[in-house]
Amino acid sequence: MHNLEPHYNWQHYYNAQDDALSPFYNREYSEFEYTNHIYNFVIHPQWDDMGSETLYLKILYVDYDKKCAIIELIGEWNDALSNDIMLLKREVIDQLQQHGIDKYIVIGENVLNFHPSDVAYYEEWLDDVNDGWIAFVNFRPHVIAEMNTANIDSYINMGGKLNDIDWRTYPPIQFYDVVNKIIGNRLN
Repeated sequence: MHNLEPHYNWQHYYNAQDDALSPFYNREYSEFEYTNHIYNFVIHPQWDDMGSETLYLKILYVDYDKKCAIIELIGEWNDALSNDIMLLKREVIDQLQQHGIDKYIVIGENVLNFHPSDVAYYEEWLDDVNDGWIAFVNFRPHVIAEMNTANIDSYINMGGKLNDIDWRTYPPIQFYDVVNKIIGNRLN
């Protein structure tokens, strides 16, 4: 797992550590010290810690004019034991929402498992976006099935065309436009 880096081809567009409005502003990264881990596996030091023992993230892009954020995740999403959705909501999403962000693209191809609890924080997140939306992109089929079983899909847009986007081939705004179009088609 230590070889899985967050997507780095958009760094010339945005860096969370350089954004004074980011929860990770002024964070310093090492390329050589691997201190974070998921169970017994160290992960690349570029992933950001939000307080979970099993789920890490990277804010890849934020556009305050379009009111959108693109976030990549890695690890095991465990709401049952460590309430990862609460940590994500309180430590990252709430801070972004304070600055007007109401559209979220969460990339989950490196999320290995999902363990549900209640849906209160997903419901709160959806309530907080008002006219915006939340899209989970490229989650593994078994993770989507686990989320659907827990009724997370009542609050989050996921699956279908959202699960088959070759997002690395786009610049961030074009990727946002692709997802926004898919969400728009679903709402119509």
